[in-house]
Amino acid sequence: MQVSIESSTGLERQLKIGVPADRIEQEVTARLQKATKTVSIKGFRKGKVPLKVVKQHYGKGFRQEVVGEVVNSSFYEAIQQQDLRPVGQPRIEQMTDKEGQDLEFMAIFEVFPEVTLKALSKVKISRPSADVTAADVEKMIDVLRNQQASFKASKKKAKEGDQVNIDFVGTKDGEEFDGGKAEGQNLVLGSNSMIPGFESGLEGLGAGDETVLKLSFPDDYQAEELKGAAVEFAVKVNSVSAKKMPKMDDEFFKLFGVEDGGEEKFREEVQANMERELRNAIRTKVKNRVMNQLFDLNAVELPIALVANEITQLKQQMVQQFGGGQQIDLSMLPDDMFKEKAERRAALGVIVSEIVKVEELAPDDDKVRERINEIASTYEQPKEVVDYYYSKPELLSSVEAVVLEDQVTELVLSKAKIKEEKLPYDDVVKPDPEPGSEA
Repeated sequence: MQVSIESSTGLERQLKIGVPADRIEQEVTARLQKATKTVSIKGFRKGKVPLKVVKQHYGKGFRQEVVGEVVNSSFYEAIQQQDLRPVGQPRIEQMTDKEGQDLEFMAIFEVFPEVTLKALSKVKISRPSADVTAADVEKMIDVLRNQQASFKASKKKAKEGDQVNIDFVGTKDGEEFDGGKAEGQNLVLGSNSMIPGFESGLEGLGAGDETVLKLSFPDDYQAEELKGAAVEFAVKVNSVSAKKMPKMDDEFFKLFGVEDGGEEKFREEVQANMERELRNAIRTKVKNRVMNQLFDLNAVELPIALVANEITQLKQQMVQQFGGGQQIDLSMLPDDMFKEKAERRAALGVIVSEIVKVEELAPDDDKVRERINEIASTYEQPKEVVDYYYSKPELLSSVEAVVLEDQVTELVLSKAKIKEEKLPYDDVVKPDPEPGSEA
């Protein structure tokens, strides 16, 4: 096999690959000979069909099959010979395929970039910590009770925390706008589910009351035509319902998996869950901050194919998130919508891979098991979950990838400049703003 690099520009490589005719012909002949024993052709007994006849009927198809396989295998032989790391599948051009002649083709592809890592000592990280206080637990219990609250019809005027049933029509410059009209909608005052001023404007109203709210949409509202727009909402209050909080009893505790032990056990479970959430939040936050630093410190030339793959994955995640399944054509989603995030993910993938290679890291088996046990602990049958993860290579591989990223994070932290930051629980569990977004 002959291999030569015809062109090398940026990350693109063009390999001219030549495969001896004998390699093709021998494989085609071998398949034809095997076929003589099994094919059925009119006029011949099965197993007695002459090779020449089999070739007339099946030779072209067998050759196409063999050429496809040889192109694939010879490409991978060529990149190993040239010590190249391709990104994605090659584009095959200028193929010459004639019986009795050498097979020749051009393989065009991108390679992974070479990365010169900046010293990890340049990384500066603020690492948060917090305690789960009695006040934090009490606040969380209030949240849980509010989630299970019911509403009872009331003749009183509406106040924050009450639920109102309303009809409303929104207008801009005297014209109704899309999405600005509803009938019989339930709204909890103080939930901040409507634009600023809407909910507070209904406080003090009772069943049957009507009002006109003169408001403005936020400047960062998602609908372009409504950003910062002055609007009016004509609202009618159909009913007012007061919130009824659930009692702290065994029935309530059972909703959260506490069958025995009463309020004391319930509070212990709430605190344990909060502490687990806190550990996860700290781990995630520190890891994200490390990755942000690595991205900012290391410039990476990105293969187009790598970014394209990340864009596709982000599109699939969005479709799954919104329950679209197979009904949404991914090509309908614009690439530009995902490009910045995809480039960031691709760059970090290259940087992390380089750190793994340079530092000769491998997933720690004990840490993989620890992570799987942690996932399993949230289920009723933890052992079954653990066994399931170890029985599914793709699931196990995904956990190993996460653990390997954690090991990279730990390595970076061992060499970075770290500032310890003591914060309230709520501040720590709240995610950092995404890079490029405003806090």
